[in-house]
Amino acid sequence: MISVRHLEKWFDDNHVLNDISVTFETGKTNLIIGRSGSGKTVLLKSIVGLHEVDSGEIWFEDVLFNKLNFTEKKKIRKEMGMLFQGSALFDSLTVEQNIQFPLDMFTDNTQEEKIERVNFCLNRVNLINANNLFPSELSGGMKKRVAIARAISLKPKYLFCDEPNSGLDPPNAILIDALIKEITEEYLITTIVNTHDMNSVIEIGENIVFINEGSICWEGNKNEILHSDNEILNDFVFANALAKKLRNPLK
Repeated sequence: MISVRHLEKWFDDNHVLNDISVTFETGKTNLIIGRSGSGKTVLLKSIVGLHEVDSGEIWFEDVLFNKLNFTEKKKIRKEMGMLFQGSALFDSLTVEQNIQFPLDMFTDNTQEEKIERVNFCLNRVNLINANNLFPSELSGGMKKRVAIARAISLKPKYLFCDEPNSGLDPPNAILIDALIKEITEEYLITTIVNTHDMNSVIEIGENIVFINEGSICWEGNKNEILHSDNEILNDFVFANALAKKLRNPLK
C-alpha cells in the first residue's frame, strides 16, 4: 500500500499539487487520470522521489519515504518497478541485456541466476526466444512487453506505469492493460498507472483518482465513473470518447 497525505508541490508561482491525499491499494490497478497539465505526472514522479514535494507525506507501507535520506530511499527503490511512456529500452543492448540491467545493478546473483530470471520474465510477458533481438527489431507492443519484463525483474512490491499505452494500437493497448492487471494480481503488487486512455480506465480501473488543476476532483472505480454526476469528470470522459471516435471514425 502507498499512502499520500496532504501533498503540496509548487514550481515557482505554479501550484501543481494542492493538498493531495489518496491511498493506492495493494493487488489492485490504481489509476491516476486527468488532462495534460493537471498534475498527474508530477504526482507520480513525486511518489517515486523524482520530485521533492514542498510539504506532505508519502508512505510506503509504514515507511515515510519522502523523509528518508538517499541511502534509505535506495532500499525502497529496489522494490520499485518502472514502466516508462516510451519504454526507455537501451538501443545498444539486446532484449536479454535490457532485462538483466536492473539485476546487474541491484543484485549479487550469479550470471546463471540472472539469465534464469530474465527467461522467466520473458516467458511471463509471452516473449519467448526474443533474448538476442535488439529494440530496433521489435514492434511497439513487443517493446512495451520487454519494458514490463524489465520492470518485474527484481520482483517489485510497487509498479509505476507512465502512459503505458502511449503509441500503441487498440489490440496491443488491450494486451498491455491485461498484462499489467494480471501481474498486479498474481504478485500482489501495488500498481499505479498514470493514463488518459479511457479504454484502460474501463478495463482495469479498480481504484481511480481524477486530478483537475492539481487537486483531486473525484475518486471511484470503473463501474462508477460512467454514472458520476461530477461535471468536470464527465467533460473529461466525453472529450476522450469523442477524440477516440474522431481517430477511429469506423469504430
